[in-house]
Amino acid sequence: MTFGPQSTTDDVLSGKDLTGKRILVTGASAGLGVETCRALAAHGATVVGAVRDLEKARGATAPVREAARHGFELVLLDLASLASVRRCADALVAAGEPFDVLIANAGVMACPKGTTADGFETQFGTNHLGHFELLNRLAPLVRSGGRIVCLSSAGHRFADVDLDDPGFERTPYHEFVAYGRSKTANVLCAVGLDQRLAPRGVRAAAVHPGVIQTELGRHLSPELIAQMRSAVQSQSSGSAPALGNRTWKTSPQGAATSVWAGVTAAADAVGGRYCEDCHVCEINEGNACKAFARTPSIPRAPRRCGARARSSSESVSRTSARGTRERHPPPGRASADPPARRGGGAKHRRQPLGARPPQPRARLPPCSSHCESRRRRR
Repeated sequence: MTFGPQSTTDDVLSGKDLTGKRILVTGASAGLGVETCRALAAHGATVVGAVRDLEKARGATAPVREAARHGFELVLLDLASLASVRRCADALVAAGEPFDVLIANAGVMACPKGTTADGFETQFGTNHLGHFELLNRLAPLVRSGGRIVCLSSAGHRFADVDLDDPGFERTPYHEFVAYGRSKTANVLCAVGLDQRLAPRGVRAAAVHPGVIQTELGRHLSPELIAQMRSAVQSQSSGSAPALGNRTWKTSPQGAATSVWAGVTAAADAVGGRYCEDCHVCEINEGNACKAFARTPSIPRAPRRCGARARSSSESVSRTSARGTRERHPPPGRASADPPARRGGGAKHRRQPLGARPPQPRARLPPCSSHCESRRRRR
């Protein structure tokens, strides 16, 4: 059966019995997370929803509990706190119950400049680093034949990852540049996980759910929406529709690609790939996947900026903006804790946000010129 942008979760799961499958979904207290949990539970899966606010989630997930055939539970997870991520993951690992699918659905978008509990820029820290830590720690629990789905966005086209200045300490902050960096990192995380886990039969994919009106867009002002549409239209290729002109989806339509990639599509078809509208996108297909977000083959020597997935035999090695090498072992081994922001003197000491001088507001550059200027600087 062929699926497309109007397909719903129930369409892609039609005729499927997921009895015996155990699936984790982050961000299960609103929007796509609730719908993803509902559809999977209704078709027989045992679903674990990871949420930041348990009280809110209990009310929001009432439809999931009504539809569940074999069980639904909630666990506490705050992706903006690595301590919370570790507590959640370690408790699940200690319980020893395997998973068939992990869906990294939670995230934030276009929020004002801020930091996580660990001092990382909010969007990069929440959308990427929190999920990076969680997925690495839970990877040993994923059964052979399982899947990992990382929700990215067409907004990854706004920016490549910038490891020279990940916290916008030297670069004017813009909400969508920060969002683009985090969403590019989500794609690269899926590519890297797929490289490392495919030998034992676990595949990973990144998905763009589409344009859906959910709580994710609570920080969007009319000004930001106008800037987003202008920037993406300026780099729309051929006859493909620009992001700003895309048809709005319902939650069942928006969650369909996550479910399709997780349990319906052929594993070899989606492994290490970027998916949208329930199909696999090629690099630079329309407004789909930029090349910098799906580059598995790069030099193995550490690079300060734009570091991407390494070979499956190596640990991911990166150099931070302060010149300190950070090593993250591949999934399946004990995952190293992402390093805390270092002090070591007045020059490197992070000042409270309120003590910083005001920074000029950056305007979002068109994706193509932004990425081209970054390539020239390299």
